[in-house]
Amino acid sequence: MAHTQAQETWRRLKKNHLAMAGGLVVVLLFAVSFLAPWISPHSPNQFHLSQVLEAPSPEHPLGTDELGRDILSRMIYGARISLKVGFVAVGISTLIGVILGAVAGYYGGLLDSLIMRLVDIMLSFPSFFLILAVIALLEPSIWNIMAVIGLTSWMGVARLVRAELLSLKEREFVSAARVLGASDPRIIFRHLLPNAMAPVLVAATLGVAGAILTESALSFLGIGVQPPTPSWGNILTAGKDNIEVAWWLSVFPGLAILITVLSYNLLGEGLREALDPRLRE
Repeated sequence: MAHTQAQETWRRLKKNHLAMAGGLVVVLLFAVSFLAPWISPHSPNQFHLSQVLEAPSPEHPLGTDELGRDILSRMIYGARISLKVGFVAVGISTLIGVILGAVAGYYGGLLDSLIMRLVDIMLSFPSFFLILAVIALLEPSIWNIMAVIGLTSWMGVARLVRAELLSLKEREFVSAARVLGASDPRIIFRHLLPNAMAPVLVAATLGVAGAILTESALSFLGIGVQPPTPSWGNILTAGKDNIEVAWWLSVFPGLAILITVLSYNLLGEGLREALDPRLRE
């Protein structure tokens, strides 16, 4: 019985237990973010000065911070920030990378050289320090963070799409489309890009993990998501300031970042193996 590409990919992905475990964590993270108002035991910004830096207890399972705010509630709402930053930033970078990579790969010549030199210039800057420099010039906010991460991380996608289109544009179905009078945009977006999206999907999945890690690092440094908005990174900042008396402020958000990034990476690697035609039986 013949299988579609999606069914075949799913069949191969199910065999990868680590990828499925990562996917399960990602789904749970989505569920927690969506249900935050209903499952959060306390308001994330409600403080009690009589409960400052309390250790984990039945009332506060993950303890409280320096203002008496419940850490579990802040981490649940912080998951929303992480997902928002990850997906919006990756959406921006993927859109830019796909367009520039498609133009470079399809047209080639001088246009290809110019776009690839731009990619080389962008890659020559250490990305995190470039983000730090831009954020320092702008007002720290979640929207600026998403935009800056997206605008500084499209180069890998552009290279992937360019490489795919350099191969695909020589295929017979592209020649047939030209003979039938299809325009260049139609050939690119209707015929070429749908056949080049597998590596882009993998890169986007891995990119979400990188964006979450970058946002957490910026918030930890104090130039990311600003208090009182909860973020795993700024919870870690409070943990740094009170590490000798409140270990839970560092351990729990640190574990959340570790597990989330690891899960996206496992899922991305699983998708890479499932979508690679050289590994198909």
